[in-house]
Amino acid sequence: MSTTASAAAVEGDALDTKPSLSEKQRRILDYLRSNAGAKTYFKSRLIADDLDLSAKEVGANMRPILDGDFDVTVEKWGYSSGTTWKVTV
Repeated sequence: MSTTASAAAVEGDALDTKPSLSEKQRRILDYLRSNAGAKTYFKSRLIADDLDLSAKEVGANMRPILDGDFDVTVEKWGYSSGTTWKVTV
């Protein structure tokens, strides 16, 4: 196999290993994308209220977004009166 063919195969494998998001995770990511321009910090309970989820569901579904390679960066920021997420575009 040529070097070019090997590199293409590796790139294809890397693309296949990206985690696919569940429907809830896609909704959370879309919410963060839509609102990140107006805000930087988001509380799980407020995201949950807007998406008709529980704060626990938001927190449980945030890991793939934290670990993924998306156009927004999310980091866990604080825990007082619920988890706060820092989101940057």
